[in-house]
Formats: sequence, structure tokens, C-alpha cells
Amino acid sequence: MSPIANTHSTRRERVGWYAYALADQPFVTTVMTVLGTIYLTRLAGIAAGCNPDQGGCADRQVPVLWFDIPIGSLWAYTTSVSVLFAVVMLPIVGTIADRSPNKRRLLVFFAVIGALFMFSFVFVGIDSGNYLFAAFLILGANIFYACASVVYDSYLPQLAGPADRDRVSSIGWAGGYISGGVFLMLNLLTLNLAEAQGINPLIAVQYGMAATGIWWIAWTMFTLSRLENRPLLESKFTDSGMVKGSLKELKQNFSELKRYPYTLLFLGAFLLYSDGISTVIALSSTYGDQELGLSTDVLVLTILIVQFVNFAGALTLKAIAVRIGAKKTILLGLIGWSGVVLAAFWMPAGSPGWFLALGVALGMVMGGTQALSRSLFSQLIPEGREAAYFGIYQIADRGTSWIGPLVFGVIVQMTGSMRAGIFALLAFFILGFILLAMVPIRKAIEAVGNTPPAKV
Repeated sequence: MSPIANTHSTRRERVGWYAYALADQPFVTTVMTVLGTIYLTRLAGIAAGCNPDQGGCADRQVPVLWFDIPIGSLWAYTTSVSVLFAVVMLPIVGTIADRSPNKRRLLVFFAVIGALFMFSFVFVGIDSGNYLFAAFLILGANIFYACASVVYDSYLPQLAGPADRDRVSSIGWAGGYISGGVFLMLNLLTLNLAEAQGINPLIAVQYGMAATGIWWIAWTMFTLSRLENRPLLESKFTDSGMVKGSLKELKQNFSELKRYPYTLLFLGAFLLYSDGISTVIALSSTYGDQELGLSTDVLVLTILIVQFVNFAGALTLKAIAVRIGAKKTILLGLIGWSGVVLAAFWMPAGSPGWFLALGVALGMVMGGTQALSRSLFSQLIPEGREAAYFGIYQIADRGTSWIGPLVFGVIVQMTGSMRAGIFALLAFFILGFILLAMVPIRKAIEAVGNTPPAKV
């Protein structure tokens, strides 16, 4: 097989690619951000004979394999283990995707398996106490979500040329955030209706999570109907089987990465500021609850606002990137993130209006920073190895997301102040800004054999 031009695509195919962002984002927003921890904690409380809603589970533990785990830590351990599994799997999945003649079906395979894990919550009743099965379902769904994301992201440089990549990536992110926000809003309305009708709200939580699986599969099937497979580039390991050849190429890819120091420098910058972003998102509700004393209604409303503002933010930063380039726009976004952290540090307690305003500011920089980082990285990888390199990109994004929370936890423990912990996160954005500013983007793109767009 000889090299081909991979960037020709139709509007129909791009719409199919955008649709997958609609498919998986409700899983992130509804399950991993809001409902999952509620349901898992409730099931563990039932198994331990206590009620988390009444604060009676703080000192209770439940057995998990060979360990006794505090109920309050069960969600964190479940998600952490899923990330560890994903870190091992993602580079392998990416390399296999690059060698697969039917990459779109590989995307569908991972997506459908992840969705089936979520749909299986219909079998985990609210009074079952089956927290182990629930934790297994969440763990499995998160792993397959990550695997599907690698394959999905790898399509970007094959669907859009250098000049269009920021636009295509941003539209995908924006649509995903609208989908996640609408789905979460519907779930919250269902919760309120259930309570008003005298129905246990946890039933609405259970079936709301199961519904994410149906939604995920439905939009994935739409993607399958429109996305096309791409001809493969020539491989040195065509005589090897799929798995053996993929492992050989994986080794080659990691060795080859050393030849692209600018790509490595970008990954270092992305690792830092992406970890800062994920930590701020993960801890914002805890900070609002415990440090600022805000009600659950305010926190949930802020999460919803962030989802919808992300849509506008992604499109706004995309428009800026068209004029000044992706790198400069990301740097502006990191300045915005630093402002968000400083505002959170100085924010007075009991100020719901200011917290909602902070959510708006966060949404304006969040979606655009993530979308443009993806499109910029797609310029820094060699043709034919898109999925393998996006596997490494996902490791920098997801596999190191424990560093920020660890720094936050240590600072809070040492100082006794959550404000000090929030302030410490500023270092992730400052260091990420410095490293990204050091990357000569045009040279970096040319170093991997790609053609730079007019604005970088």
C-alpha cells in the first residue's frame, strides 16, 4: 500500500464524525460527573447497613477484592483503576487502529461495549446493595470510552486539512457539550418529577444512567452510517499478524517519538495544563460545597451552565484561532484558566452569584482550549500513525489526571486550607503556558513531515 492523501472528506462524513461527540458526552457529564458517584455510594451504603444521605456512612468500609475500602473513597478508587487500565490499553488500541482496514467498526466496537456496560444498570436495583457489580460497570464503561476516544480522535487529521482542523475539532467539541448539557438537564428534571410523584429519586438515577447507554449506541449507529474507512499507509510489519505487528509498531512509535522533540515538548505542556483543567473541574463542586458553603442546587446549576457555555466558548476560541492561530489562542485560554483559579482563591464564601459567574468564565475557556489542543496535536504527528499517537495523547490527558488532585490534597493537608490547595493549581497553568510558548509550532509541524497551515 502506498501513501495517499487522507484529508478528503464530504460534509456527510464530517457530520457523522461530529455525531459521535453527541453520543459519548452524556456518559461523561451525567454518569462520571454527577449521577455515578451518587448511585455507587448509595449501593455501598445499603450493603454496609447505613444511609449516605443521612451522613451515617463516614466511618463505614466495604470489602473490594482483598481490601476494605471506605465508602467515601469507593468512587475515586473505581475511576482511578479504570484510568490505570486505560493507560496500558490506549497505545495498543491506537496502534491496532492504525493497522485496521475497518477503523470505523473498531470505533463502534469500543463504543457499543462501553454503552452496554451502562445499559446494564437496569439490572442493578436501588435496594440490591450490589456495589461491586455497579463499580465493575462504571470501570468497564470508562475504559471502553477511552479506547473509543482514541479511534475517534485519530479520524480528525484524515477528515480535515491543516487549515480546517481547528474548525472541525471545535465544532465536534461544541456539539458534544450541548448534548451533555441537554441530557443532564433531562435527568435532573426526571429526578425532580420522580420526587414530586412520590417515586424514589434513585430509580430515576438508575434508569438515567442506563439511558446513557441507549443514547450512546443510537448516535454511534448514526456515525457508523456516515463515517468511511480510510486506506492504510504502508507498514513495515505487513507480514506479521494484527496483534504481533501492532506490538512491533507500538515499540517503533515510542522509539520514533524521540526523534520529534517538539512534539514531546508539546505533550509535556499539554500534560501540565490538561491536568490543571481536569483537577479544577473535578474539585469545583467540592470547593463550592466545603469551602464556599454553597447549596447543592447552586452547584448543579453551575454544572449545567458550564456545559452550555462550553458550546459558545469552543466556537469563540475557534474564531480567534482562525485569526491568530491555535497556539496563541491556547495560550490566551491558559491565561483565562489562571484567572479562573485566582478568582476562585479570592472568592468570598456564600456567594452563589459570583460562583455562577465563575462557571461562565470557566466554560468560555474550557471547551475551546481542549478542542484546539486536539487539533494542534494532530498537526504534530506523522501521517499514518494518527491513532497510535492519539493513544499517547490520551495518556497525557487522562493517565496523569491524578497528579493535580494529589498536589491539591497534599497542600490542603499541610496548610489546612482548601484555598491554598486551589492556589497551588495555578502552577499547572503557568508551567504549561511556559512550555507551550517554547514550542516552535511551524518547525514542529514540518519536522514530522506535515504542511503547516497559514496561521499556527
